[in-house]
Amino acid sequence: MALTTYNELKTSVADWLNRTDLTAVVPDFISLAEAQIERTLRTRQMIVRATASIDTEYSAVPADFLETKSIKLNTSPVTALAFESIDALDQMKATMYISPGKPKNFSIVGGQIRVLPVPDSTYTAELIYYAKLSKLSSGTATNWLLTQAPDVYLYGALLQASPYLKDDARITVWSSLYQRGLDDLQIADDRGATSGGSILMRARTFG
Repeated sequence: MALTTYNELKTSVADWLNRTDLTAVVPDFISLAEAQIERTLRTRQMIVRATASIDTEYSAVPADFLETKSIKLNTSPVTALAFESIDALDQMKATMYISPGKPKNFSIVGGQIRVLPVPDSTYTAELIYYAKLSKLSSGTATNWLLTQAPDVYLYGALLQASPYLKDDARITVWSSLYQRGLDDLQIADDRGATSGGSILMRARTFG
């Protein structure tokens, strides 16, 4: 059968498990698979560009934020901010950046971006980051990952189903197929990143 929509994925998961009594929990298997995928997968399709005006030390990250790729200030010339640990920024604030100025460093603190020096004016910042998946649901029939790698979704959901079904014998099988799907997707993305093609990014706002 086709495997291009959320409903088709749910049907396929039940078929592969050879069960007709899992309608209520198959969506949980898919959601758990999505959570696991987000912890490991980083491809170009997940890259998003967001802009915001920052004038304080802390700004909120976008709601779909996973991991920073870069952040810069749209000054002349453009100022790329260097990442530092939270402890390093604390030390810098106490010794180097006592007074406000143009930000030079950043860190991620929970759901916020911290910049130092504390901005002495309002700056336009551009954040390039890896974004969460658009989660499949009754209102979201598909996303880029289901379109490009339905096997990752299928085997990921089947892997999550095994502990629920106490089917330990299948964990190794589903895990192997799931990991191979992820690896193949990452290899294809790495190859595409060096082929000269342009990277398309979604634009958002943050802060």
